[in-house]
Amino acid sequence: MAIVNVSGLSKVYNIAVKEDGLVATLKHFWHRQYRPIAAVKDISFEIESGEMVGFLGANGAGKTTTLKMLTGLVYPSSGKIQVAGYIPFRRDQGFLQKITLVMGQKQQLIWDLPAIDSLRMNAAVYDIPENVFKHRLGELTEMLSLEGKLSQAMRKLSLGERMKAELLAALLHQPQVLFLDEPTLGLDVNAQASVRKFLKEYNDRYGATILLTSHYMTDITALCKRVLLIHQGGLIYDGSLDSLHDSFAPYREVRVELGANYNVDAELSGFLGKYGQILHIDGQSVCFLVQREDLTRTVSQILAELEVLDLAVSEPAIEEVIGRVFSAGTVNN
Repeated sequence: MAIVNVSGLSKVYNIAVKEDGLVATLKHFWHRQYRPIAAVKDISFEIESGEMVGFLGANGAGKTTTLKMLTGLVYPSSGKIQVAGYIPFRRDQGFLQKITLVMGQKQQLIWDLPAIDSLRMNAAVYDIPENVFKHRLGELTEMLSLEGKLSQAMRKLSLGERMKAELLAALLHQPQVLFLDEPTLGLDVNAQASVRKFLKEYNDRYGATILLTSHYMTDITALCKRVLLIHQGGLIYDGSLDSLHDSFAPYREVRVELGANYNVDAELSGFLGKYGQILHIDGQSVCFLVQREDLTRTVSQILAELEVLDLAVSEPAIEEVIGRVFSAGTVNN
């Protein structure tokens, strides 16, 4: 059953514009002119209860604006939204109890206070009984490995520990739907892995629905089987990561290590180009781009005709595939 329903959602901002110069400034002061900017354009999708969905797009594509409309912080220009049975922009108390929004570049816990003090204030805001608060606090503290950290001032915690504390605060009221905007932004590799592990465990334990944006593709590939791609405000793909990879990367990378008898640079123009598009050459190592349907034939030909010390076949990195999608601006499903 869908817990998030979005139909024909759009958001247009009217941006004030003016020309350079004093006269133009005076005119602008009395008679302002505006230019409409479409941040989100007629997007539609549904998310089932318990799903973890990646929401991808370049900077300025409309991801954060969409999340703000889904959480009721921004009023849509047109279209319909329903989250957990509520219309977000009405900001009903029941709706606020069921959702949370975590933005990696924003902080809700008070900088100079111990995290536990801010958490107690959050519990009061959400009217969480003391016994329930203690139980959830203990459970989340253990899941996030924050034992002994909550009594310290937020400013004394590491960046990774602060992010975990922010997640704890956002989940204290046990929301059904999590909107996460760059939750691992700026974290080191170990801290990113720790946050990903927690989100997976939280989803498994509570069946929470998660819509996640991230510039770290490892977050998406580790957590999300389904992705939404937004480009210049429009939704250009809604489907599985695997299907995206197959439809937009119909090729494989073949890396070949040639024997010392070859002078690769000198012989390149002679015959290596016939095996596929050459991506790069590094000493005796050559990387080809080969169409999937030609892969078996090409590999057999390389092994038969060349002195090969090593050969490896791999798929292009998902970052490269996503980059190709955004460059094209469309996906052929």
